[in-house]
Amino acid sequence: MADAVKNVAIFGCTGMTGLATLPIAVASGYNVTVLVRDASRLPADHKASRVVVGDVLNKDDVKNTLEGQDAVIIILGTRSDLTFLLWDRAKVPPRLLPVTEDHDRMYTILKESGLDYVAVMPPHIADEKALTENYTVTENMLRGRVISKHDLGHFFVKCLSISDWDGKTVGVSGDYS
Repeated sequence: MADAVKNVAIFGCTGMTGLATLPIAVASGYNVTVLVRDASRLPADHKASRVVVGDVLNKDDVKNTLEGQDAVIIILGTRSDLTFLLWDRAKVPPRLLPVTEDHDRMYTILKESGLDYVAVMPPHIADEKALTENYTVTENMLRGRVISKHDLGHFFVKCLSISDWDGKTVGVSGDYS
């Protein structure tokens, strides 16, 4: 992924983490295209190169957004803590099993897609913690309890310029004590 990435699409840029990631990507010199349902949810000074109004569930909107892109950052959230997705399946509450199974299905599709990817499994994403650029990345496991939205956004953008984590699943967490 690291070689010629200049144009980046961000899906989910109006949520808490997306709004933290967008300015980091722009400040890092990327031409950023965003797909949003409601452009008014973007800050007035967002500096995205291109704004596509549409829905991630609409194939044509996604296709339009991806035109001319070298990479994509997908930050689609659920507005709830999904740390149970990382648990041993036997410990997942029965009412959450359908969500867990759907997550597993999507993860399997990603791994089998043939695409270059980094699957990031963050712990609790903290809205109030600052950007430190100091976080721990671990392959196939989660070692911490929290990551700031800013540090998570920083990690997403960092993955565009390095190939250390390509094709891997990582946990990322910070120490904010």
